[in-house]
Amino acid sequence: MSGPRRIFLHIGAPKTGTTYLQDRLARNAKTLGQHGVSFPGRGVGTSAPLFHFRAALDLLGQDWGGPPGHAEGSWEALVRRVRRASGDVIISHEILAPAPAEQADRAKRELAGDDAEVHIVYTARDLGRQIPAAWQESVKQGRRWTYRAFTRRVKRRESWFYRSFDLPSVLTTWSAGLPPEQVHVVTVPPRGSGGDLLWERFCAAVGMDPAWAPEESTRRNPSLGAAETTVLRRLNAELGRTARRTREFDELVRSYLAEHELVGRDSRPVPLPPGMYEWAAAETERWIEWVEASRVQVVGDVADLRFAPTERGPRKGWGNPDKVAKAEQLDAALVALAAMTREAARRPQPTEQLVARVVDGVRRLRDQ
Repeated sequence: MSGPRRIFLHIGAPKTGTTYLQDRLARNAKTLGQHGVSFPGRGVGTSAPLFHFRAALDLLGQDWGGPPGHAEGSWEALVRRVRRASGDVIISHEILAPAPAEQADRAKRELAGDDAEVHIVYTARDLGRQIPAAWQESVKQGRRWTYRAFTRRVKRRESWFYRSFDLPSVLTTWSAGLPPEQVHVVTVPPRGSGGDLLWERFCAAVGMDPAWAPEESTRRNPSLGAAETTVLRRLNAELGRTARRTREFDELVRSYLAEHELVGRDSRPVPLPPGMYEWAAAETERWIEWVEASRVQVVGDVADLRFAPTERGPRKGWGNPDKVAKAEQLDAALVALAAMTREAARRPQPTEQLVARVVDGVRRLRDQ
């Protein structure tokens, strides 16, 4: 490698394959290191993606997804590891996308140090797939709002998710002070293109041979059907679950039910509402105009950002996910109940659970 070492900061967006990319980077950290590419972790007990998540929380001054204070000091710890690393470094977490200018400037300044060149990588996806996926993700995380309420907030640009998706806004903030050749937009391939294509595009953006990470990721963040999302939304309300999640509910509802037991069922998908077609098309053209005018580096094709006609359902009888038949809800609810019953029977007794929590607490203290 000639020239300064490079720090690639992958800032999202959410629902663009970030879980897959982060897991593949983590699984292949050793072989990547042999080729001069570092994906820094914090040591035993804390995976690299979790470390990057906590560092992002700390940078943004946020504290969710764990016990109070769990992210404190993580940003400084990540910066130290970046500065000790030799060669290129990749950092990735999607909650960075809507960061305010002050935090974005701090991140670029502290990661660059005296000897590195910071590059911004942003993965972008068409709104026809991204908005439905974002609503489902928000429900997985504890939200109780209807699809109609969520999409209204998106159109008013009041949703955290849309602030993360708004390519011109996000990249205007993060590209400040950087030449366009250090800002990379990776377009998510159209549905049916094959899983490896996103990986190949990401590797091209960071100047990496895809073969340097031979172990495939098995992690996905799959979408749910309309009935399953409705059941989760109602379950959140019944449990009093919120977006500021408890660890116990998050493990059971999000990780166990939403990402394992309720996926892959023969259920109606959640589409983009027909009333948003024109708005989504106009937003996409605004994105594309910004990309072309800014001269940032594009890996893929900006046409991938357009809402494909094949993704559009019928305007009449489009399958409103806020109006799922009770029989469909009951079917999904019984699947969830059966899964929870099996899980309850499998779990250890309260005393054993307490011992496990104490051991886990000791490990957390050791890793800090």
